[in-house]
Amino acid sequence: MSILIDEDSRIVIQGAAGVEGRFHLKQMVEYGSHVVAGVDPMVKEDTIEGIPSYKTLKDAVENHSPDTSVIFVPAPFAFDALMAAINHRIKTIIVITEGVPVNDMLKIKQILKYKSGVHLIGPNCPGVISPGKSKAGIMPGHIHTSGKVGVISRSGTLTYQIVHTLSEAGIGQSTCLGIGGDPVLGSDFVDILKLFKEDSDTECVVLIGEIGGTAEEEAAQYIKKEFNKPVVSFVAGVTAPPEKRMGHAGAIISGGRGTAKEKIEILKASGAEVASIPDEIAEIVKSYV
Repeated sequence: MSILIDEDSRIVIQGAAGVEGRFHLKQMVEYGSHVVAGVDPMVKEDTIEGIPSYKTLKDAVENHSPDTSVIFVPAPFAFDALMAAINHRIKTIIVITEGVPVNDMLKIKQILKYKSGVHLIGPNCPGVISPGKSKAGIMPGHIHTSGKVGVISRSGTLTYQIVHTLSEAGIGQSTCLGIGGDPVLGSDFVDILKLFKEDSDTECVVLIGEIGGTAEEEAAQYIKKEFNKPVVSFVAGVTAPPEKRMGHAGAIISGGRGTAKEKIEILKASGAEVASIPDEIAEIVKSYV
């Protein structure tokens, strides 16, 4: 099994006529993902990379019934794209766009409280991949292999490094995803851990954190109280200076809170094993799968 996407997922690309949208649409199709349509108000052709294209999501939904959307539209227009996906009852919405205005995301989060069954991943995320089944995002598909380990991360590039190490060690993945690096996100670690908890084919979870915010601390509380599968973690940013943003908009230590040391201690106290460097993760995971 897998979470969020599988071989039956019907994917629509919002922002498909842009450079990034067009490029990654092609990559998803080549990976074997079931991309059913591309949407962009600027589209001038009937197809994009051989996939039917439309100016509105309404037309794409009426003709192809997608259940997953990957959003590549520029940040100022992301709110409208998100609202269209929500209103057309897309179940899994993945926002690759970085820098979506905080107020826009706060409004979306409020709206989603009344929309059960909708999973929003991102913004500023690499997407979701269930190896060998489907890829919805920008991650390099060739480094992933199918298996029993779920991977959740705040960092796209760290995800790639750690997934590559896992695959090289013969450890496959059930589903890998990045929750995103912007300050306000659609899903946090706890939301995804709940899905992995119910996935019978995920035997162990790798959780990749970084400085800033309280996502790792909240995950640790959930792991300690309710999560019944082994968790192996790594937290980036041990040497990061206070009050300085490191990479992601959400990666900033403020008021002495959100440090890597603090997160590591809390994760260890929850029962998770914490690697000191990314390359240690595969060796730790081997004892569980």
